[in-house]
Amino acid sequence: MKVIYKVTWPNGKIYVGIDMTDTITYFGSPDHSLIEADFSSREARRDMIVRREILWESDMASNAEALRKERELILSLCADDPAIGYNKSPMGAVVR
Repeated sequence: MKVIYKVTWPNGKIYVGIDMTDTITYFGSPDHSLIEADFSSREARRDMIVRREILWESDMASNAEALRKERELILSLCADDPAIGYNKSPMGAVVR
């Protein structure tokens, strides 16, 4: 099963990613330095809830189709806008 998920951090920023194996513990690979900068204080890191939602899933889509869908969702949710999300930019997409 391929899934595309959205992770929402306590500050409301999001990260959209893809998991080709639907592993429940996978939260993607956003740029850790961006997240650390937003949660720089010890207090901000002490207690937080991070939400992971599946936005799309398919057991029939090809890898290429799933990657296209991921790019589509990154752009439609503006997850590549630093004010909104932690995605740097979807591969092959125009940087805003």
